Amino acid sequence: MSHLLRTSRVFAWFLLTGLSVAIIIASAFYLYLRPGLPPVHQLLDVKLQTPLRVYSADNRLIAEFGEKRRAPITIEQIPTIQLQAFLAAEDARFHDHFGVDIKGLTRAAIELVSTGSIQSGGSTITMQVAKNYFLSRDRTFIRKFNEILLALQIERELEKDKILELYLNKIYLGNRAYGIAAAAQVYYDKPVNELTLAQMAMLAGLPKAPSAYNPLANPERALIRRNWILGRMRDLGYITQEDWSEATNAPLTATYNMREAEVDADYVAEMARTEMVRRFGEAAYNDGYSVILTVDGTKQQAATEALRTGLENYDRRHGFRGPIGQLDIAGMSASDLSNQLLNYPRVESLIPAVITAVNDDEGAARVHTRHLGPGKMDFDTMTWAKRYRTENLTGPTPEKPSDVVSAGDVVYVKVAQLPQIQEQDGEADSNEPRLELQVALSQAPRVEGAVISLSAKTGAIEALAGGYSFSQSKYNRATQANRQPGSTFKPFLYLSALENGRTPATIYNDAPIVFEDSELEGAWRPQNSSGQFYGPTTLREGLYRSRNLVSIRLLRDLGIRQTLNYLDQLKIPTTNMPANLSLSLGAGQLTPMELARGFAVIANGGYDVEPYLIKTIQEPDGTVVYEAPETELCDSDCEQQLTDNASEGPLTASNSDTPETDGILLPASAQQSAEKRVMKRLADERSVYIMHTILQDVVRRGTGRRALALNRQDLAGKTGTTNEQKDTWFAGFNHDVATTVWVGFDQPAPLGRREFGASTALPIWVDYMKTAMQGAPESTMARPNGIVSIRINPRTGERARPGEDGTFEIFKEEDAPAPLSQDTNGNGSGANDSDSLPGQIF
Repeated sequence: MSHLLRTSRVFAWFLLTGLSVAIIIASAFYLYLRPGLPPVHQLLDVKLQTPLRVYSADNRLIAEFGEKRRAPITIEQIPTIQLQAFLAAEDARFHDHFGVDIKGLTRAAIELVSTGSIQSGGSTITMQVAKNYFLSRDRTFIRKFNEILLALQIERELEKDKILELYLNKIYLGNRAYGIAAAAQVYYDKPVNELTLAQMAMLAGLPKAPSAYNPLANPERALIRRNWILGRMRDLGYITQEDWSEATNAPLTATYNMREAEVDADYVAEMARTEMVRRFGEAAYNDGYSVILTVDGTKQQAATEALRTGLENYDRRHGFRGPIGQLDIAGMSASDLSNQLLNYPRVESLIPAVITAVNDDEGAARVHTRHLGPGKMDFDTMTWAKRYRTENLTGPTPEKPSDVVSAGDVVYVKVAQLPQIQEQDGEADSNEPRLELQVALSQAPRVEGAVISLSAKTGAIEALAGGYSFSQSKYNRATQANRQPGSTFKPFLYLSALENGRTPATIYNDAPIVFEDSELEGAWRPQNSSGQFYGPTTLREGLYRSRNLVSIRLLRDLGIRQTLNYLDQLKIPTTNMPANLSLSLGAGQLTPMELARGFAVIANGGYDVEPYLIKTIQEPDGTVVYEAPETELCDSDCEQQLTDNASEGPLTASNSDTPETDGILLPASAQQSAEKRVMKRLADERSVYIMHTILQDVVRRGTGRRALALNRQDLAGKTGTTNEQKDTWFAGFNHDVATTVWVGFDQPAPLGRREFGASTALPIWVDYMKTAMQGAPESTMARPNGIVSIRINPRTGERARPGEDGTFEIFKEEDAPAPLSQDTNGNGSGANDSDSLPGQIF
């Protein structure tokens, strides 16, 4: 046998042996790893990590929560040329191979053996799907073998288009964008089908290295990568030479485009987020839920802006507290100043700026603002800035800029005019001078507040603002701040009186009184806010003029325990209510939400109401997993309806309420939700109607007259101010909407001698309601049966005699003053008879 033949046989045996060993090893790996591989059908059940999105009732984005930006898309929605761009960049033989590209895989294996690591990859799109959905990102041989096995399985069980769709929805493309739809939005602010060829190629270049080829971080490398992909597309016949030439010469147009919130509602968004996490856990951030709230976008924006404006106005009235910092600006460049200002946070529309020069002759100061650069601050914007001394005292009015600021001061400013080219005849001329940045002096208020607006008949929260700035304080004062309601509590006391035989004409003496009570820590000498006393007063006048001594005598007459029981009947929390006469002046504690709910009960005619925020919850495919039940106001057979409704699955608040959602009816899951919420009557409709008319007098003749600026006849409400002006309120309504405003410091402190509910809270209420009620028809409670109108003597509360000055008052039929007797004096024995009058007077 020749030497060549023997050599050939030996080589053949070695080759056969090596191949057999390879097959045995591969089989061993397969048998070892196969049981641990997940079934391919799980790919179709995988929920892509899509953020939680919160929308207003009018479908405006409020917030987005979650680390990953993603918007799943079907392959039919992706242009063919975009698909081809990714194939050219990642896997040109995608439609030809069976899940594994032998040539690329062999190259990768040689690199792994020779260098210990894989340099050039070798993964097909199918292998990347296997890795992205099922496997870790470890660059090891075992992981690669798993990847190959999974890819083979995927190719056997799924169509090519489905594999490509899974890939394009999962891949990371930089800047927190996952999937092609999210990337198109982030980099170009467009849907996928509106991208240019150059932009498509740019996105196709990102999977290989989202940071290295990012057009925002590395534009030069990104351009090289884009043009390489365009060349591949031309070579593969996907585009023409002309297409290639035009696209390669196109400039980079990528910018960072994060979808901005369309409504300023951070406190509302946090309430929704908290509830979603409580209900769904961490899946709330990743499963793509859309939460549609009850808040109206326009009303919500109005509430946020009204509160901020009102708090800023209060703050200005009490003077300028000085700079928030000081910089040694000598020798500093503009870049240095900008870097130093990064240490001072922006607060909503307030921007930190450093004073670079003060010119009293010019009547202005020069500033350098964070991000916006140099600008000018005219003295006209500083005239308010008297120096703050105490809540009751400010310094003199400034006469020149140097009375207010000095070079190096860091202050907050608001932009009055952005830099721009001066225009003539409506057309810009590049030869004209550039108008510089104009700013106005401002400061971040220390005072805080809250606005809550409810649909009176359903409890839906139409707007809510829990403070000046959520970025500065996450504390939601609308739902978390327990504060004394002051005189805004009085309508509930007076409603109790109307339900217990008193009338608007019942007389109580507005006169000095002294109480010796151990629970009140010694002698208590209550006064009216004016410091004066007005003698015998009807309950109507006592309430609309907010006479404290009338309220105290009324509570003493009714009884503290009976009044607390009535509050329980109205479902007004009494846990923090004092069991003494200070209760009559609102010395207990309620949150703004609890007070707003109480006024909603009055506004809707006396029916129970439960505030709620979430209208619907939807999954990414639009499936509704929760929908708030309809509200039904009930007058009769309510218990039976409640029982029937409970059998369908009662809607109840969770036992694990968090502070952010405490006091709000939280949505139950779809399995627990009922078809409707039955709201039964809590107060007699005639008593409530009479209360409406009295609280309308608060607006027309009493402490709420500023609300007349809205030029509506259907408004009612009550102001409130606590001792030392620590809390100020206005709670107002018509038959459809109930809105409450609170203003105070987080740590209770006097607001100032001249600050009352009418001067702090009411202007915010008016500012909000101007928008909230725009175009809405007037809505008043219909007069119920059993109400009579009688002319009375306002000094006695009895029927007026013929020829006597009198005024008309309304009564429940059974409580109306008795007819005049036929004696010569014409005296009657009406509601205020001789037995009860001494107790009311003294």
